[in-house]
Amino acid sequence: MKPKILVILGPTATGKSDIAVKIARKFNGEIVSADSRQVYKGMDLGSGKIMRQEMRDIPHYLLDIANPSKQFSVAQYKKLAEKSIGKILAKGKLPIIVGGTGFYIDSVVRNIAVPKVKPDAALRKKLAKRSTADLFAMLKKLSPSRAKNIDRHNPVRLIRAIEIARSLGHVPALKESPRKYDSVFIGLDLPDAELKKRIEKRLVKRLKLGMAYEVKKLHANGISWRRLESFGLEYREIAKYLQKRISKEEMIENLKNDIWHFVKRQRTWFKRNKEITWFRPNEIEKISEKIKKPPV
Repeated sequence: MKPKILVILGPTATGKSDIAVKIARKFNGEIVSADSRQVYKGMDLGSGKIMRQEMRDIPHYLLDIANPSKQFSVAQYKKLAEKSIGKILAKGKLPIIVGGTGFYIDSVVRNIAVPKVKPDAALRKKLAKRSTADLFAMLKKLSPSRAKNIDRHNPVRLIRAIEIARSLGHVPALKESPRKYDSVFIGLDLPDAELKKRIEKRLVKRLKLGMAYEVKKLHANGISWRRLESFGLEYREIAKYLQKRISKEEMIENLKNDIWHFVKRQRTWFKRNKEITWFRPNEIEKISEKIKKPPV
């Protein structure tokens, strides 16, 4: 029998962290974060990172493990996530992977082989000066197949794909290896109108809590504006606002639109996984019943 793990995923602002803590307390679990921005130290409000008091003494892994000035790859995530899962299993507890970064989740659960191409600092520095439109056009010429399913608005992913394509001649198709775990997939989502209200409410709350100050502090600590913008969403728009390139009103409006487009990209990614059973965030009892059943 393969060890059992639970995966809680879904678009942003659907309450994954809160549900995960409740489930962890109920099923003797510990949580492994699967979020490509929450791995970075100092990126808290902007990434929607769970606060210490909200964890309710449930151990969380893979938060605050990387310096935001340096790249953190999916290969690094996969290695650390599997190590964390091993620690949790050794305690006799249930590993719960929680997040909205589909590629991180798939790399572990589907045991995807990630191309082993070393970072090219000189190339990255050169590409960082290009717009996302230029980067996407470059990738499309180098590897049309990868261009079809990449987030064309994410400069970090685009640069990494170009780096791999230049090294190998193309970006290899992602291949699954035999799975290491039996997985139960729980998806959280809401109707569009309701989710949009939650996104707006959460955005207003985080701005009041000092999200702009967080970005300002990261810059003061040596993180360049360009690097901050490369993280997308809140970090991109707030960085532009702090540089006086856009007004506060434009920043908020841009964020509402950008976050909603991000939700749609997340849904598109998760839609491919037919193993997910979808719930609303308030259906905790139904979720619990699903978890009790063995993986299909």
